[in-house]
Amino acid sequence: MSFASFGDFLAMGGHGLYVWLAYGSAAIVVAANVLSVRSARRRFFRQARALERQKAAQAARSVDSNQMPGEETK
Repeated sequence: MSFASFGDFLAMGGHGLYVWLAYGSAAIVVAANVLSVRSARRRFFRQARALERQKAAQAARSVDSNQMPGEETK
């Protein structure tokens, strides 16, 4: 399909509003999906790092509590 002018291209034979709204809404949905996945990924790694720090702190406390009074760590 060829168009005589850029205006005709945008009008899409009278269906331009429907066509461009469809493209626009699809682009918005794709962008929202990408942003949602990026946000979830950041949140996951932030929580994973916090959990690792918590486990390391708990392990350090466990080692300290298993030590006899007056005994030094190596």
